Amino acid sequence: MARAKDKETAGAPARADERENGFVPPARLSVRKAYKMLVGGQFIRSESGRYMQVADPMSLGGTKENVPWASRKDVRDAVVVARGAWDGWAGRTAYNRGQILYRLAEMLEARQGELARALERGGLEASRAAAETAAAIDRVVSYAGWADKYQSLFSSLNPVAGPHFNFTVPESMGVVGVVAPARPALLGLLGAVLPIITAGNTVIVLASEADPRTALVLGEALATSDLPGGVINVLTGRAAELLPHLAKHMEVAALDLHEVAPELARKAEEAAIGNVKRVRTRSIDEAAWFDADSATSPRWIERFVEMKTIWHPSGV
Repeated sequence: MARAKDKETAGAPARADERENGFVPPARLSVRKAYKMLVGGQFIRSESGRYMQVADPMSLGGTKENVPWASRKDVRDAVVVARGAWDGWAGRTAYNRGQILYRLAEMLEARQGELARALERGGLEASRAAAETAAAIDRVVSYAGWADKYQSLFSSLNPVAGPHFNFTVPESMGVVGVVAPARPALLGLLGAVLPIITAGNTVIVLASEADPRTALVLGEALATSDLPGGVINVLTGRAAELLPHLAKHMEVAALDLHEVAPELARKAEEAAIGNVKRVRTRSIDEAAWFDADSATSPRWIERFVEMKTIWHPSGV
């Protein structure tokens, strides 16, 4: 009976009288988060083994955390994965892509507190972090709605001479490389990526260097949504090192560059000549990202589609 009683109490917390008798329960060590990049729906460390150290303002003693530092091979691997995912993603119906994006909004809503805390650790005040997280979720819902509607705005029935029907319809381009803005780290990344994948493209995004942790926390929500692996691939590192490899890669169809230094942007544009990439260079004010009317315009989708014209005999 005594042995059974000992087994029952072996894992129980110490009672008050035990503390009074000098017993002090051991302190529990917290589980430190190991940040990883998202490529092909899998969480990976950098192939090179390199890490960047990012300060954690919410901890005591000036603790720093390790964030993967992507290499050239990580970029090349991400391009292979994104190119492999493109056919399947573009081949889905627009309605289905909208459903998947709405599911992503559900996952972000469930992780709203975690994303806001990540932004706070990146240096934002609690109120600003909460506002940015809410705006980011709303942005996903907006593009989920546009997924099966923008085609009607950009398509046309063209008047031609002769017995033919002539249609122009938008199509996805392929793999798009994105350099996300430094701020807002969450809303800026999603605001840049969403119109691209809504059109059926796949993306490799270089996360904000000012706050890379938030992008990696976002990656965990992406991996648990219905979004197919490889549609959004998140890398952390230095844009000055990684962008040239994206720019000259022959399987990358377009680049969307936010707040990139003029000299680096010029080099990327020169490297993009090799396969005639479409390059967009933008520097958008941080407050403008929160303007839902302009930042959810279908014109953002139009930047990364190609127009295909079809001729069809109409009979006699």
